[in-house]
Amino acid sequence: MKLVKRISYFFVIPIFFLSLGIFIGVWGIRFFYPGSYPGRYSEVPADRADTSEVPENVAVTVSEETLCADTEYVLKETDILRNTSVETSWQIPHKYIGMTREMFLETMNLYAEHPPLSELERGFVGLEVLSFSREKVVVRMDYRYLQPSDGFYLAVCDNEVVVYLEDRSTIYINTGIALDSLPEKIQMQIMDMLSIPDEETLYDFLETYSS
Repeated sequence: MKLVKRISYFFVIPIFFLSLGIFIGVWGIRFFYPGSYPGRYSEVPADRADTSEVPENVAVTVSEETLCADTEYVLKETDILRNTSVETSWQIPHKYIGMTREMFLETMNLYAEHPPLSELERGFVGLEVLSFSREKVVVRMDYRYLQPSDGFYLAVCDNEVVVYLEDRSTIYINTGIALDSLPEKIQMQIMDMLSIPDEETLYDFLETYSS
């Protein structure tokens, strides 16, 4: 019986120390060289990796909108005194075709800073671009329309007859009537600022001498 036990110890003890050595060796490799040990993981191709939690910085090329011949041009004329407006739709002017938003805004700003004389005579005070897209652009034009007064004055400017309000400084109408097309007596009166008592008399004059 003692002989059997000795033989068992002879085989068990070496096996125990061999197993212990293998375990310590493997643990040492994992601990000191973690990158060299083939751990249990599967490599996922880059194009299949889950990126739901990490947004990708994707370079996107955005084509800036420009006006074209099919763009609807909506003009909203507003009477700031009466708080009323009239909206009309036009074919976009050829000079605006191809403009980007920035270019169009710059053009509108220049227009507001230096409006045509005809617009000033209508009472133009400013504008605002309400919307801009390839399909439609909307521009609001603000006016303080001149109100008819109790009396008017006819005067001459660049050989054409103009109508002033009773303050003699605010132009009411640029008639386009050439001074030298009128009778000489009326020419002399207009050069001295001819007084017109009311609106009816004014329009009688315009109907008589307008071509």
